[in-house]
Amino acid sequence: MSHIICIANQKGGVGKTTTAVNLSAALAVAERKTLLVDCDPQGNATTGVGINKAELSKSLYHGLIQKESIEGLVVDTDLAHLKVLPASIDLIGAEVELVSQPNRESFLRNFLRPLADQYAYILLDCPPSLNFLTVNALTAAHTLLIPMQCEFYALEGLSQLLQTFKRVKTHLNPRLVIEGVLLTMFDRRNNLSHQVAEEAEKYFKNLVFKTRIPRNVRLGEAPSFGKPILLYDITCRGAQSYLSLAKEIMNGWRTRYA
Repeated sequence: MSHIICIANQKGGVGKTTTAVNLSAALAVAERKTLLVDCDPQGNATTGVGINKAELSKSLYHGLIQKESIEGLVVDTDLAHLKVLPASIDLIGAEVELVSQPNRESFLRNFLRPLADQYAYILLDCPPSLNFLTVNALTAAHTLLIPMQCEFYALEGLSQLLQTFKRVKTHLNPRLVIEGVLLTMFDRRNNLSHQVAEEAEKYFKNLVFKTRIPRNVRLGEAPSFGKPILLYDITCRGAQSYLSLAKEIMNGWRTRYA
């Protein structure tokens, strides 16, 4: 049975897609069969692993709306154990087209069901908003991973996400738990980063990952080359931090929460 992780934060610029792409790659490098599902119409996770959206004839939209077979939508990447279910701008229309459908919050969960035994991990990259697509991802997932940028007001921005998490857990997906809070853009030379980390650990306690993703130029460069950081510069601190995060998830996710 796949472990399905929803990576979400309604704030933009917190390292959400960076985490989805590079954590997926790190799990794949560890020889865990991994599927990255791009639930964001911007399709940044799709291009981040080297897929040209302009060359795609079908994407997640065609599965959710036009009932295309999920097996026919999955695309290979440069990593043998990593596959991608890509997104395109068409996905913007999904919310409008499904608004009148019964059980519309469960479309993604039902769509992913045929792949449940084919992958060790399925990662869902969400748009930077708490819209229909994010709710579908939360309903489909086992756990929620929250990237949190080490900046002022970072914790305040999470209240709305946590409210949505509780509503989904209560009404749509009782099994949903928090995978962990991931501190991103951490600058160990900056007092503010340490203060945010202390506040996060005080609030979330053992749910904060030990791994912290540093501010790293190479991490910022990799997407423009259509490569996960492990294929762009495996020696940099950013790459090593995502390898560490993957190890932490593989070794401890079953015992990190009550």
